[in-house]
Amino acid sequence: MRRDAGAYLWDVREAIDAILAFTHGKTGSDFENDLLLRSAVERQFEIVGEALNSISRIDPNLAARIPGLRHIVAFRNILIHGYAVIDNGRVWRVVEENLPGLRQVVATLLENESGSGSRA
Repeated sequence: MRRDAGAYLWDVREAIDAILAFTHGKTGSDFENDLLLRSAVERQFEIVGEALNSISRIDPNLAARIPGLRHIVAFRNILIHGYAVIDNGRVWRVVEENLPGLRQVVATLLENESGSGSRA
């Protein structure tokens, strides 16, 4: 069964919420020194990027409403394919500087989508 864009938005929101929960009260140094934390955050970023990539394929109009979507997908590709050269400081900056804004955009889009919050 094919999933709709709303289901992918839900996945993005859930993955962002997981990252924010994992990193709550943590510092960049904590992130740098904790393999489990880095692994968990990177996995959730992979989900964010893959879900947004799926949205771009099935609903280009919705994708156009997500600022930086192509950069987010590219970031996912770096995490997966460039694992040997991941800059942990860059990942941490994305968590701190970009994730809250993306979370807000996705939440707003979910509120506006019919069937919001449902998973297919």
